[in-house]
Amino acid sequence: MTEVLRPHAETEYAEELAALAAADDRARPPAWQLSPSAVVTYLLGGQVNGVEITPKYVGPRRLIEVAVATLATDRALLLLGVPGTAKTWVSEHLAAAISGDSTLLVQGTAGTAEEAIRYGWNYAQLIAQGPSEGALVPSPVQRAMADAKIARIEELTRMPSDVQDALITILSEKTLPIPELATEVQARKGFNVIATANDRDKGINELSSALRRRFNTVVLPLPESAEDEVGIVSRRVAQLGSALELPPADDALDEIRRVVTIFRELREGRTEDGRTAVKSPSGTLSTAEAISVVTGGLALAAHFGDGVLRPTDVAGGILGAVIKDPAADRVVWSEYLETVVRERDDWAPFYRACREISG
Repeated sequence: MTEVLRPHAETEYAEELAALAAADDRARPPAWQLSPSAVVTYLLGGQVNGVEITPKYVGPRRLIEVAVATLATDRALLLLGVPGTAKTWVSEHLAAAISGDSTLLVQGTAGTAEEAIRYGWNYAQLIAQGPSEGALVPSPVQRAMADAKIARIEELTRMPSDVQDALITILSEKTLPIPELATEVQARKGFNVIATANDRDKGINELSSALRRRFNTVVLPLPESAEDEVGIVSRRVAQLGSALELPPADDALDEIRRVVTIFRELREGRTEDGRTAVKSPSGTLSTAEAISVVTGGLALAAHFGDGVLRPTDVAGGILGAVIKDPAADRVVWSEYLETVVRERDDWAPFYRACREISG
């Protein structure tokens, strides 16, 4: 049997969760696996009884405390932010730490139907038996209500508005009516919902005011400093590289720092020293994209090079991340390359690699 490419958080970090549970002597809300304080430690890192708890999120502690405190109430949690700010990552780890199960997931898309939020039917049984408990197919949200767990809804604003509004009764009344069976599912203590959304992508359906009122919103920002972002990228690249059996990223720090610097300068519209203004491309150039660029570079180095990450390995990934609009973004990148990259003497190999791949 092949190994799982990406284990669920509760599986991958089972040792850390067990150590936190064993040392956790604080009050736990109903059905929670850990106390709110221990959940925050799991997300932000620390040490418990000699076990190192790796940080899953680098950012303001208060934001995570507010998110965890929200889930301990009857308010649902909405994680909002631009793409790549670890919304999905945080939601998965919150569910893993609180419920021990991060798999009760609804992925929002333009084609998501109301059944994904409420329930569906096994049509073969429905035709044969009519509406019955056996013919009912519970949604992840219904299962979370019945099992006192956290349900996750990804990209809530990508769902059509009428599908979004199927959540209103669930979040306000804590019940899911099933009129076909003249019954309902009532949420057990411990049930809650974590939704994620961003307002930068195309195809956004704004939340109705009625639905927005039922969420407590926590906005996850981009990393505050370059060092924070370099640390996040380095850690995630090491984890992904290990899963993909790529060479260790020990010698990759210089290239990681270069990728992060480029992304931050283009995002913010100025160079690190503040002396030169640059144009920003149409894409978000998120931390997640930086992780992807470096991981792709490691794969190139491993399979087509000597295993050491070099400027030529990341140049193509950066070009693909920056140029989303072939016309406008190519001009932005060309200007940045000539006015910023070219002037940095220690970036000469990277400049040559970019010019070669850009044609």
